[in-house]
Amino acid sequence: MELKTVTIEKPADMNFILGQSHFIKTVEDLYEAIVQTVPGMKFGIGFCESSGPALVRYAGNDQKLITLAQKNALALACGHAFIIFMEGGFPVNILNTIKNVPEVCQIFCATANPVEVIIAESGQGRGILGVIDGVKTQGLETDADIKWRKEFLRRIGYKL
Repeated sequence: MELKTVTIEKPADMNFILGQSHFIKTVEDLYEAIVQTVPGMKFGIGFCESSGPALVRYAGNDQKLITLAQKNALALACGHAFIIFMEGGFPVNILNTIKNVPEVCQIFCATANPVEVIIAESGQGRGILGVIDGVKTQGLETDADIKWRKEFLRRIGYKL
């Protein structure tokens, strides 16, 4: 077995969700879940099929995001992994909906941070072991940091 990392390639401020599911139907069910939850969100989905022709299946409503999802899914090449890139919304807007899609087994990350995906490759194929999401923690927040966090969440409308 060989361990590798795959860096998710995306614009610096773009959010995405990386997960794993269990069936080719996933790509259509994720599409439906997103448009029913946040109809105005632009998105692209890439899904790594893990049997038969083992293709990257894809869907979405924005060609730029679909292309980004295809490229990253192909770089991952891990069975039943899916990646969703989005604009006009955030993972928090759709995350519970995505987790409730019957085929979804797990979510590895939902972030706009730089991400490295840790991959194991054997003679059979490839699998995701985990992710490195962002940078190493630098310390504890101070009272000023707490004040900034609370003000920020209220300014962007996520807390009252």
